[in-house]
Amino acid sequence: MSQHDNDQSFITEALPAFVSESDEQLESIELLLLELEDQPDNAELLGALFRCAHTVKGSAGIFGLDEVVAFTHHVETLLDRLRDGAVAFTPDMGTLLLQCNDQIRFLIRQAQSQAPVGDDEAAQRADLEERLQAFSGDTPRPSPATPQGPSNAATDPAGGAWTVSVAFHADTFRNGMDPLAILNYVRSLGTITRIACDTSAVPGVDAIDPESCHLSFCFDLETSADHAAIEAAFSFVRDDVTLQITPPAPAAGGSRSTPEGTDPAPAVRGAAPASRPATGAAKAREGGEDQRFIRVQADRLDAVINLLGELVIAGAGASLLARQSRQGSLIEANDQISRLIEEIRNGTLQLRMVPIGETFSRFRRVVRDTAAELGKDVQLEIVGGDTELDKSVVERIADPLMHLVRNGLDHGLETPEQRIAAGKPAQGRLILSACHESGSILIRITDDGRGVRRDKVLARAWERGLLEDGVVPPDADILKLIFAPGFSTAEKVTNLSGRGVGMDVVRRNIEALRGSVQLSSEEGQGSTIEIRLPLTLAIIDGFLVGVGASRFIFPLDAVVEVIENRSTTTGMDASGRGVVELRGQVLPVVSLRTLYALDSLEPERVSVVVIQSGGHRFGVLVDQLLGQHQTVIKPLGRMFRSLRGMSGSSILGNGDVALIFDVASLSQLAIQPPDPQRRPRRVSCPGSNPAEQSTF
Repeated sequence: MSQHDNDQSFITEALPAFVSESDEQLESIELLLLELEDQPDNAELLGALFRCAHTVKGSAGIFGLDEVVAFTHHVETLLDRLRDGAVAFTPDMGTLLLQCNDQIRFLIRQAQSQAPVGDDEAAQRADLEERLQAFSGDTPRPSPATPQGPSNAATDPAGGAWTVSVAFHADTFRNGMDPLAILNYVRSLGTITRIACDTSAVPGVDAIDPESCHLSFCFDLETSADHAAIEAAFSFVRDDVTLQITPPAPAAGGSRSTPEGTDPAPAVRGAAPASRPATGAAKAREGGEDQRFIRVQADRLDAVINLLGELVIAGAGASLLARQSRQGSLIEANDQISRLIEEIRNGTLQLRMVPIGETFSRFRRVVRDTAAELGKDVQLEIVGGDTELDKSVVERIADPLMHLVRNGLDHGLETPEQRIAAGKPAQGRLILSACHESGSILIRITDDGRGVRRDKVLARAWERGLLEDGVVPPDADILKLIFAPGFSTAEKVTNLSGRGVGMDVVRRNIEALRGSVQLSSEEGQGSTIEIRLPLTLAIIDGFLVGVGASRFIFPLDAVVEVIENRSTTTGMDASGRGVVELRGQVLPVVSLRTLYALDSLEPERVSVVVIQSGGHRFGVLVDQLLGQHQTVIKPLGRMFRSLRGMSGSSILGNGDVALIFDVASLSQLAIQPPDPQRRPRRVSCPGSNPAEQSTF
């Protein structure tokens, strides 16, 4: 295989990593631009913006993505003038730079798919380039990314052959840098007419360290680029090289070499590095080794977590057998294994935990653009962005959140004129908040808009046949109609609403994550949508209880306390609902035996497990308290997906199946009065005796 084929193979393999890293840089650019609109003179933000754009440009150059490099160069030029204070940042400039950021993302996707660029896309890019040049006060000229042919210094004073001497330091390879890739990028600046490699610093074979770099080059580069552009080509390795750049000779023609009588290699090794701000790699080295990162494919991590789940189940089975053997040493050994499994579980699951603020921050652009489209002035506030949850949950909640944010902007918030007429500030507020609560994450989307008009909802529900004409249900049920399939109160179809599709899909997607969504609203004051989600979809700490021969699991974080050996004289009704007195207060309780029609003898005394769900507490009557249990969550089969109050199942160490409670829906069963028209339907409870039945 030729060297060219090797290079192409490397590029093909490494391109996905470049795309992923570029996406991160482009997301950072978007967030920085939005922050810059509030702080237009912030030098730190301007510097960070320039570095992000330069990183994308440099990485694209290494992969030979000339169109990305050429366009990003124009963006970089404007950002450089902003950083130097030559031009001032304006909202229009911010809009243009956001559009350019989208264009860079598009060009990278085009390069990845190798799809041809259409005339419309090319025209759009040319328009953006002209506007960038107009803002920067720059006249159109070839970007450094455009390969230049040999130039004549007599006719082009800026052109000619530069002499570049570069010596890579010993740690270049260890820091992940490839000297040949840097030289390939330099070729995009012009034409290398001569190159020589100095091998005098290479030690003998018996003393060479294969991880150390000893390369030194001296080459002539014919280009119209200036000194800064040539030096920028080495920006990624600036702290790992000694660099000397000699400009072309003033005489016409020929290239200029190193000064007469000077050996290129000593000149290179003796040159002092130019002073410049530290790169990200340098900062990481200055900060020590605790900031190192490694990329891992998500499917590999998923496979590890699946195996970990099986390990938890196998460990529970081994612990059960050890206790049955009554051998002290075996029990002790299994307890140690269980502790280690728990530590591995916690550490592995932590790898998947990410702050939800990263997702929230993406909506800054959505709010900005959508509000502008609707002619509204909206301020987005983010609260609790450091709240962590499983990455798989974050990925699957992004689309429902997007719809809810757009819905709040379109339906909830008014225009500045409408707000002023209603006695409100002209600028509306949209708040995204997150916090941990009772073993789950609570996400709120709050606005201070017009709220939900109940009369309008009812009128549309009667019109669509969702309710009988004239029937007015309770207030909470009216708000639930908004999540009905095909329901919409929009007067006309727009890009944002009015097609009767959305809120029902949002509800289904959230419930598919074992979550729940609830709307509260005060007309004229605003609305709040609450989303409750599990922290993880894989493994949780559970509290195992027994009712007869059946086993159930509560999320441990939802358990407040346990009252053992409680008398059963609690005034239970036929549906299994009742109350008990707890420290002078009335606590609603529900009997699992009655609620799920479990055929087992009721003991003389039972225990009450006190559960916290949202702002409510309720009790659950159980026969046995079996303690903490590491719970691997398995989805319910199709037959049991409509089982009320349940979110999943788990396999116990003895092979039995235990159902896992969804405490939010169970609280509704415990607190709400029974429906006299609803008759229970019985099904076999998985993992219990065939004679035992369950109802839902």
